[in-house]
Amino acid sequence: RAELLAAAGISFEVLAADIDESVRSGEDPAAYVERLALEKARAVLALRPEALVLGADTTVTIDGLILGKPVDEREATEMLQRLRGRVHDVFTGVALVGTSAIQSAVERTRVWFAPMTDEDISWYVASGEPVDRAGAYAIQGLAARFIPRIDGSYTNVVGLPVALVSSILM
Repeated sequence: RAELLAAAGISFEVLAADIDESVRSGEDPAAYVERLALEKARAVLALRPEALVLGADTTVTIDGLILGKPVDEREATEMLQRLRGRVHDVFTGVALVGTSAIQSAVERTRVWFAPMTDEDISWYVASGEPVDRAGAYAIQGLAARFIPRIDGSYTNVVGLPVALVSSILM
């Protein structure tokens, strides 16, 4: 996200927010990422009350399931097996919070995954790239070879819809 903001010429300072990222019962993906973005922004605002804080959260969804970050290689393999040869959605919630302003929005991008063999998945998981990635992949990395098409914002799939963020900042 920092690289995307810097490339767009947006000045910022990174501060991590420690919040519970559990999905609430019955919460849909759009509401989930928007809530987390707001909670992250509010947590940082408590540390820097004079700041204008941008919070963001991204998740991958398929078949009504929210795929977070895999906890290990086994879970990464299971996620990739679910995604291979199918279309899924990436949702990112963004929130801008200050002492007198609160704005939030959600971006959705459809992503097509090519069919992957078990060997493709094993190779990709062994690369280490799926670790700490929603849905167990990074479109801007090695996984690009398995994604023939998207419908929507590329930067959203990377983790921050820059055009949406820019529109909220203006």
